[in-house]
Amino acid sequence: MNQPVRQRPLSVGPLRAFEAVARLLSFRAAADELSLTQSAISRQIQSLEEEIGCVLFLRGTRRVELSSDGAQLLPTAVAVLSKLDQAVRQIRRSRGRRVVNVSTFASFASLWLIPRMEAFQREHEDIDIRVSAYDRKVDLEDGEIDLALRYDDRPSVPADAVQLFEETLSPCVSPWYLQKPPAPLKKPADLAGHALAEEDDARPSAEFLSWRRWLTVQGQPDLQPRRWLYLNFTYQQVQAALTGQGVALARLPLVHEHVQRGELVEPFGKAGRLGCPFSYWLITGPNAARRPEVQQFADWVNQQAAITRDQLAGV
Repeated sequence: MNQPVRQRPLSVGPLRAFEAVARLLSFRAAADELSLTQSAISRQIQSLEEEIGCVLFLRGTRRVELSSDGAQLLPTAVAVLSKLDQAVRQIRRSRGRRVVNVSTFASFASLWLIPRMEAFQREHEDIDIRVSAYDRKVDLEDGEIDLALRYDDRPSVPADAVQLFEETLSPCVSPWYLQKPPAPLKKPADLAGHALAEEDDARPSAEFLSWRRWLTVQGQPDLQPRRWLYLNFTYQQVQAALTGQGVALARLPLVHEHVQRGELVEPFGKAGRLGCPFSYWLITGPNAARRPEVQQFADWVNQQAAITRDQLAGV
């Protein structure tokens, strides 16, 4: 005889334990993540299986696998927990200090955003800014991040993304580096006597930021420098140029203030500049756009970008 279908709502605790075990395929790892004991995780999974009336995991001696019923439950569990966590974050945010969560890549944070943020915080003392600087893209739909400052081409960003400024590349060195013997640096062919700091990155943009592309445009496709200095972050290349370790193919929007202050120079002038299909973008999360503090920060970023565009025109 069939058992009657239970109508009692599921508890969140066992559902969260189920999601963690299903994602990690390990009771021990799920226990560590949720700061519980392994036996507590096992009891919660057992309780959930009794509530639903089915087996959710196939337990082996060394591995755990989802059953067919577990695989059917998992997408809904993930969606429910995600919406719950998002609602809790929004409630906490509305009851506490106003916080704007910004995602960007490390070099943009170091070279452009952070040096300017003191001015925003001076004008908006009641708004806290949390900067998450890593090179992977984040999903703005989940509500964790309010605003993203990205480096991408037009087809890869949402239609409502705001272009902050375009990319311009230019060889840059420290002014005292030009006084060092033995090799001159007056034309592109002279780079054969110098160390070149190269973008060491597997992302699609790296092709357009490479010395090989710049050298090809300058009619020197086969030139080999005295040595290569491979660095995977732009700010590292800038630091190498500032300290006289070689020539960086600098991203002018990020270093133009160094150029204006005379800390870096363009040995080939405007003739050495090269455009790129990638640009810098501002993208606001759909759930964050209505919050005044997010709009205030986005407006400030746009104002700063306008200043950068003006300064680039004058460099």
